[in-house]
Amino acid sequence: MSGQLYAVRFSPPAAKVLNTLPEHVEDTVWDVLDAAAADPWGFRQWNAEDPEGEDVRYACVGQLSLTYWVNRPLNRLTVLNIVWIG
Repeated sequence: MSGQLYAVRFSPPAAKVLNTLPEHVEDTVWDVLDAAAADPWGFRQWNAEDPEGEDVRYACVGQLSLTYWVNRPLNRLTVLNIVWIG
């Protein structure tokens, strides 16, 4: 880890979900993404059985989960999916 934060981008479906979340849940999404931007591999791999999928990560906090892809060449995270069960 270079110590550099990763920029965060949202896929169109994830951005739509983000726009519908209550404010306190959106705040939690940003807290999780702040942690992921500082250490992208700090959350577990989405599919641990996929040896080529180490850059797709899954973060879960309570009723909130999000899946993101670590784009190493562009030094950014792309949020692929947000799920809030609430």
